[in-house]
Amino acid sequence: MDLFSAAAMSGGEARSFEPLAQRMRPRNFDELVGQEEAVGKGRFLRQMIEKDQIPSLILYGPPGTGKTTLAQMIASLTGSSFHRLNAVAAGIQDIRAIVKEAEEQRKYYSKRTIIFIDEIHRFNKSQQDVLLPYVEDGRLVLIGATTENPFFEVNHALLSRVRIVRLQALEGGHLKDILRRALTDRERGLGEQALKASDEVLLALAELGGGDARMCLNLLENAAAMLPEGGELTVGLLEQIVGERVQRYDKKGDNHYDIVSAFIKSMRGSDPDAALHYLARMLAAGEDVKFIARRVVICAAEDVGNADPMALVLANSAAQAVQFLGMPEARIPLAEAVTYIASAPKSNAAYMGIDSALADVRSKNCGEVPVHLRDAHYKGAAKLGHGIDYIYPHDYPGHFTRQQYLPGEMTGIRYYRPTENGAEKRMGEYLRRCWPEREDK
Repeated sequence: MDLFSAAAMSGGEARSFEPLAQRMRPRNFDELVGQEEAVGKGRFLRQMIEKDQIPSLILYGPPGTGKTTLAQMIASLTGSSFHRLNAVAAGIQDIRAIVKEAEEQRKYYSKRTIIFIDEIHRFNKSQQDVLLPYVEDGRLVLIGATTENPFFEVNHALLSRVRIVRLQALEGGHLKDILRRALTDRERGLGEQALKASDEVLLALAELGGGDARMCLNLLENAAAMLPEGGELTVGLLEQIVGERVQRYDKKGDNHYDIVSAFIKSMRGSDPDAALHYLARMLAAGEDVKFIARRVVICAAEDVGNADPMALVLANSAAQAVQFLGMPEARIPLAEAVTYIASAPKSNAAYMGIDSALADVRSKNCGEVPVHLRDAHYKGAAKLGHGIDYIYPHDYPGHFTRQQYLPGEMTGIRYYRPTENGAEKRMGEYLRRCWPEREDK
């Protein structure tokens, strides 16, 4: 019996053998928690599901975010013929058998056929290619589900025929609501046990799940099996189950900001060991790796700057790798970028320079752009004198020649003051040769 048939069954006896995560799958949009961006009220996909006009699409997101749940809801709401395959076990013959049935359904009953392929990234190129003509001519409406980036794992020809719907890791508040419902639901959940659990403990459990509702519900089910009727779920019990210390890390509380602050200051202070320590605490607590990556990129630009321009390149590459990999592999490029930044020479000269320039622009009359620097590419510009006296630096030895660049009102102003650290020392030496009069300003 497949998952959709089992979900449709009623009665405690039929459900008693199903995991809690399976029993608690939302049956409709009223029970669905999170994913407002993808299927919130008024969103395209939700309207198409409610109107039973599903387009071909690929659901992409981390484990436990609702991909199979959405497919199950579509199966229960649609009037189309619905088939489910798992790409791990299915092959081309399975697809062709469904296509044959789809042709009969369309010919004799005017019914569409929806095929849901879980883990579609596991289909090889030839298996994916088999789907192309049937998706294109409408014989099949494809719903694929994948935890991998479809732009890397799904053929471009197939991608051009589907919509990509990205599902996000569930937030702590969403997971807490899901867990609370499972604790109190007497029909499908653990309500008969009358277990107690504080919001703090449920949030700690949500952190352990790292945005994965299935993992959270599995942990809750394991904990419930160890408690008597009316027992209380505690952090200590969770630590027994997971075999590690539960991190007390509220993503919206002081502890969160304290650890993030210590993380940034450790990189800025050139202590890679401390930076790795705080990185590990954030990762162990389930912090969003994209949030961490953004902080790393900012630190590379703000605190390393031109002392080692490669720091920003590496940080940005790590941020892209994090999006592509997800956890647990994302920890590796993050650690690489963090240790590089912590070990690099430091300069905040570019950061200080732009803030000083912005302060002037907001508070002073900075004057007009010099006439010789103005755009001269449009008809009539020459009559206004625009660009006529501009000197092209590449025509001169060293590819440099002196001319005025700042507006007259800002002559002599200096924003960028290179340090003597790393690559910035060479930059400073070059600029002093070009503009010796600025050295002491």
